[in-house]
Amino acid sequence: MDTKRVIELKGVSVYHGGNSKRDRLQSDLILKDVNLDINEGEFVYFIGRVGTGKSTLLKTLYGEVDLYEGDATVVGFDLRTIRRKQIPYLRRSIGIVFQDFQLLTDRNVFLNLYDVMRATGNRREEDIRRRIDEVLTLVGLEHKAYKMPFELSGGEQQRLTIARALLNKPRLILADEPTGNLDPVTAEGIMDIFRKISESGTAVVMSTHNISLIEQYPSRTILFAQGHITEVDVDKLLQEE
Repeated sequence: MDTKRVIELKGVSVYHGGNSKRDRLQSDLILKDVNLDINEGEFVYFIGRVGTGKSTLLKTLYGEVDLYEGDATVVGFDLRTIRRKQIPYLRRSIGIVFQDFQLLTDRNVFLNLYDVMRATGNRREEDIRRRIDEVLTLVGLEHKAYKMPFELSGGEQQRLTIARALLNKPRLILADEPTGNLDPVTAEGIMDIFRKISESGTAVVMSTHNISLIEQYPSRTILFAQGHITEVDVDKLLQEE
């Protein structure tokens, strides 16, 4: 694998259903013959109708859904041969941003980040606090460290999920509809953060239904349709809209 490549997929098939072979046999093929390369610092959109496989492919990339067909390497990990005990190490090299935030509601902003760093093997208190300060400043929450999640707006909660995703300095960010629950102005602020992240050298892969965001922030775009993926020209896509 190219050292600058964070995702390399060759002939990958993705299925609905669970993580066992039995589940796979009982489920439907959702994507077939997926070939995709993404390098460090790239910003890539996944677009397509609901049910076309965007979220399922993202889950495959971070080890939530097992891979049975094709070859896939993500941040240096072979998804065909990866063992269950190795998946936490895969995820330390990936930042994951969910639409529904998935924050710990019983602890404040600082502890949401602190507990993640401790859980992923960081032990030096000084280093932990320094990194938390860095990511909170990056997402504009440096003055909200001791707020509870319910005291934050939706946009601030999403900024916190991005800060959490950045803690371990990942090579890749996977964002599943991160602006889906946000108003247009707040969504633009989130996009500005993602663009800064990609410009710093971290690849960002973002699934979205929001074509207006693609118009404002054009970048490489992958269309999911009829069981396949196709790279599309953004200008032509917008004309069709």
